[in-house]
Amino acid sequence: MITRILSDTCAKVQAKRERRKEARPGELLAAALELFVEKGYAATRSEEVARRAGVSKGTLFLYFASKEELFKAVVRENLAGRIPEWEAEFAAYTGSTADMLRYAMQTWWQRVGATPASGITKLMMSEASNFPELAVFYQQEVIQPGQNLIRRILQRGVDRGEFRPLDMEHAVYLVLAPMIFLMSWKHSFGACGCVLTPLDPEKYLAQQVDTLLYGLCPDGRPLPKESKRT
Repeated sequence: MITRILSDTCAKVQAKRERRKEARPGELLAAALELFVEKGYAATRSEEVARRAGVSKGTLFLYFASKEELFKAVVRENLAGRIPEWEAEFAAYTGSTADMLRYAMQTWWQRVGATPASGITKLMMSEASNFPELAVFYQQEVIQPGQNLIRRILQRGVDRGEFRPLDMEHAVYLVLAPMIFLMSWKHSFGACGCVLTPLDPEKYLAQQVDTLLYGLCPDGRPLPKESKRT
C-alpha cells in the first residue's frame, strides 16, 4: 500500500516536472518579449530574462544558445510565425479586395498592433544600425514576407479591375505607413499618457483605408463595404 502511494506520488511529481519543462520555452519567450520592448535589445540582459521567467540563466541557455537566438525566437513566435496563417486566410478570402484590405488592417491591429509584439518593430527601427545582422534577419523573416502579402492583396485588386494599375513596389508602403505610425505612437506618446488628443487606433485605420481606397479604385470612389469572407 505504502509502495503504491509512493509510486503514485513520484509519478505525479515527475508529470508536474515534465509539464513545467514544456512550459519553460514559452515563459522565457514571454519574459524576453516584455524586456526587449521595455528596455530595447542592447539593454536587455539574459539573466534578467531568466529571472523574470523564474528560472536560472543556465536554464535559459539550455533552450536558447545566446541572446541573439532568444531575440530571433521572440520574433518568430510573435511576428514571422503568423505570416503563413495570414497567407492561407487571405488565399481563401472571397469578398472584394477593398473589403479584404479593410479586414487585413483591422485584423493586423487586433493580432499584433494592439499587443506587446508591436514594440519589436519600434525596437528594430531604433537599434537596426547597431545590430546589422539582426536587421537583416528581421527584413528576411518579417518585412519581406509582410510586404509580399500586402503586394498580393493589391495585385488581386488590380487583376480583378477593382484597383487601378499601381507601382507595387511603392504602393506597399502606403499600406504599411499607418501601421508603422501606430506602432511608433503606441510605444512612445501613447505609452506615456501625455497625449492631449486621444487616438482610437481602429477608427484611425478605418479612415486610412477609406482615404487610401479613393486613390486605388479606378473611378475614384471606394467599393462598398462587404462582410463576405471564408
